[in-house]
Amino acid sequence: MSERGALEYRRATDDDRDAILDLLRVALGREVDDRYEALFSWKHLENVFGPSPAWIACDGDRIAGFRTLMRWEFLDGDTVVRAVRAVDTATHPDYQGRGIFTRLTLHAIEELATEGVAFVFNTPNDQSRPGYLKMGWQVVGQLPTVVRPTRWTRVARIAKARVPAQRWSTPSTAGRSVPEMLANTDGISTLLARRAPSRGLATRLSPEFLHWRFGTPLLGYRAIAAPGGVADGLAIFRIRQRGSAREAALVSLLTPAGDRRTAARLVRAVARNADADYVLALGGGMWWPGGLARLPRVGPIFTCRTVATSAVPLRWDLTLGDIELF
Repeated sequence: MSERGALEYRRATDDDRDAILDLLRVALGREVDDRYEALFSWKHLENVFGPSPAWIACDGDRIAGFRTLMRWEFLDGDTVVRAVRAVDTATHPDYQGRGIFTRLTLHAIEELATEGVAFVFNTPNDQSRPGYLKMGWQVVGQLPTVVRPTRWTRVARIAKARVPAQRWSTPSTAGRSVPEMLANTDGISTLLARRAPSRGLATRLSPEFLHWRFGTPLLGYRAIAAPGGVADGLAIFRIRQRGSAREAALVSLLTPAGDRRTAARLVRAVARNADADYVLALGGGMWWPGGLARLPRVGPIFTCRTVATSAVPLRWDLTLGDIELF
């Protein structure tokens, strides 16, 4: 390897997959775990919105850097908006400090602009956010976070849960498995048709999307249906460790338009059945159904960069399932 040799930047192909996985393990210290390779395939090959486009920096036959953007689709009213989410990226330790991350990311954006992708979004942490802002990303805002202790004796656990959550879920038998719930395709379709119009850009939901996003056994999502069945409401969640606290991440809460009573019953059911210290979700306003309350000055920082659109959208309707890190 020549320390200052010119690198080739190109679109990744299927033949690069093994070398990319090796790079991710080396650069990010990823564990040797069969689940990780399966998770990579789930995100980037099985995505209902399409395979993830990816780019690599090459030094001869050696991959020095990697960048991939996961495809996503939103609805703006009845209009489908194509987007990508900035996810996996890595630079080999031997090539650090050569601007590979920036070159790969900007090269990707340039190509995606010709493919009709409107924007790229993510929730970078405090360390990576400045780099994104230098490349034209804008801070949309801090996403409102709501929480409900499962018991009042566990309120103190919430204050201590200020560290990143673990990637892998804690095994749970709460509720039922998501694939079992989603097997009622007619009921799910009816529920989606009964939902209220979104208040802003929202993920384009479909039975196929729900099966892909939450049906994977890799992340152990669980579900609780409304008393009348899935056509009347559905809560999807997973249990994960966050420091010393056990969290029930409420990633999706689906109810018919205006049915706050069912929403409240589902939230309380998650709190009652999940073996966790608290329930966490995203939501606007100071109070949510079922005792979920807003945490002031807490929540992921949502950022966005235009690709083939003139301005960053200002109105969003996001759930934890849209921005959850995995």
